[in-house]
Amino acid sequence: MATCTAPVLVVGAGPTGMIAALTLAQNNVPVRIIEKESQHRRGQRGSCIQPRTFEVLHFLHVPEIHERAISFLPLQEHKRGSLEPFKTFSVVEYTEPTPAIPYVGTSSTTLPFPYNAKFMGQPTLEAIVREHLAKLGCTVELGTQLMSFTQDETCVRAKVVKYRGDDGEEVEEDIEAAYLIGADGARGMTRKQLGLTFVGTTREHDFILLGDIHLEAKGLDRDCWHVFGQVSQDLVTLRPTDELGKDGWQIIISGRTTDLEGLTHDREAFVNCIHDFIGLRDEVKVKEVMWVSEFRPNMRMVNKLGVGRIFVAGDAAHVHSPAGGQGMNSSVQDAFNLAWKVALVYKSFSPESLLETYTIERLPVIAEMLGFTTKMHKLMFDELDVGRTPQSTADDNGNSENIGSNLERGLRRGKNMYMLGVNYRTSPIVIDDSGMPTVQKAYGEIQEGILRAGDRAPDAPGLVSVITPNHGPHRTSRGSRSAVSLSSGMAGSTRMFDTFASTHHTVIIFTPTLAAPLVQSVLATLQQVVPKELVKRVVVLPGTPSELDGHVESRMSSEEDQAIDIEVLVDQAGHAYRGYIVEKQETKVVVVRPDGVAGAIVRDVTGLTQYFEGVFGKKGEMHAMEDAAQI
Repeated sequence: MATCTAPVLVVGAGPTGMIAALTLAQNNVPVRIIEKESQHRRGQRGSCIQPRTFEVLHFLHVPEIHERAISFLPLQEHKRGSLEPFKTFSVVEYTEPTPAIPYVGTSSTTLPFPYNAKFMGQPTLEAIVREHLAKLGCTVELGTQLMSFTQDETCVRAKVVKYRGDDGEEVEEDIEAAYLIGADGARGMTRKQLGLTFVGTTREHDFILLGDIHLEAKGLDRDCWHVFGQVSQDLVTLRPTDELGKDGWQIIISGRTTDLEGLTHDREAFVNCIHDFIGLRDEVKVKEVMWVSEFRPNMRMVNKLGVGRIFVAGDAAHVHSPAGGQGMNSSVQDAFNLAWKVALVYKSFSPESLLETYTIERLPVIAEMLGFTTKMHKLMFDELDVGRTPQSTADDNGNSENIGSNLERGLRRGKNMYMLGVNYRTSPIVIDDSGMPTVQKAYGEIQEGILRAGDRAPDAPGLVSVITPNHGPHRTSRGSRSAVSLSSGMAGSTRMFDTFASTHHTVIIFTPTLAAPLVQSVLATLQQVVPKELVKRVVVLPGTPSELDGHVESRMSSEEDQAIDIEVLVDQAGHAYRGYIVEKQETKVVVVRPDGVAGAIVRDVTGLTQYFEGVFGKKGEMHAMEDAAQI
């Protein structure tokens, strides 16, 4: 395809579109993001944030979401007509944080159960990301709807309508874009006009209402997520959220015996339904209905994620049951996987073929996610479909003594929900020369003691920086000679995650000494196969503070060496060597992609060259792309 310098057009300003836009903007790619709604969306919607998403946000330098999100609450079950709980349980088995996995732990002194995921309503999340976008000069264009598009080898031409003023005046605009990313949801224009299939099923009988309300209920604990009724009949859940105020709750209503259709347009009937399902009128007062929406769970996905210069991501590409809290998180990972690749191709650093790996890598992940979230949905709603029969019957009020076991079984989630085992091991652009088998589900759990190319790259805290790029070793005067400075100790430490970012690959060289031949051969190879600004070079040495002098002084003896653009870290606690499965006397190279995935795990420059040629093209191809970009 020919080079196009027009902006990338992102359609849809939900989490998917905004993460795509932020990734592009951080890579200095011009981007426009449009949203058909005239105001930013209301509604908590998909508010569960999994550990892997927090890692993505770390790489994008958006820490506020993790800092402000609240702990995942334990569930409390109630019989209809009573605020007294009869069962409290956790949904996910708690996992202690480790040096390699920092975002799984959520400690609390007030909650009876610790949790690994967190909650934040989508309006709050989106507002935070918008602030980061604004700092990069990108703002969401509200009231702007995609109507149609065409594309050829040179660009995408989109026709949009802008709705202006209170009278809804329509102003048409033709936009020329280098690429178009459709993050416009399941009903959006992008997927439909591309002609992508959307195969799957609709759960016609599982009608669900989702809303935000102000509720007054004395005795209803705000440290728990409350459930009234039976999932197989009529059910109400209430999750407290201070984002809506001290009396704010997110409500979910599902009805098997009650017709819920039309309640979104009849607030009085909606409030009466809440009272009827809970079984309490005097004790529970609905003060305000802020937002309510209805849906039937769909389980569908596209056959491919793009055609030419146009791609789909998030709900535009796949929809599924909310069971498991995977939807928004999968959408964010779609956007991140796609956007760093678009950035490289847009700037003519990589060939167009790199964009094909978006479908190759993400489609198997989506297919597996669709499978197990559908199974979870059936466990919750279709007890008989899995060969189980109710062990007790409901009384006149719809209560059942075994409701707790049914609901708990249906909601119980495995550790794959954290999404830390999502991998791209079968991708054609990952390189692993270990010779070990790579068989693993695309949506598996982390395998302790195993790291393969295509896996999530682990974190490692407590790394002491002894050489920083362009500054040489950190030295202090010690008698008649200079030595590596240890005065800062752990105060000057960093973590492996801080070397990753959406704007570059990170090449990590594990070596017992800087004098190892592999170090110089890797650095020399990188100068030949990849533009310098697209790679961060990191050497990780094993050892303790007392061993630092020997490691650094043995190599940093000439001005030429000191000018090398590398960062040298010492793994004092051994977290990096353990996390990356490296012995102290071993040499190994790990290439971490901009999305925090181990793209290559190799032991020599042959594998290193093979990886970068897969991403950036061979040297001759790179020069041709650079020349084309300058024409």
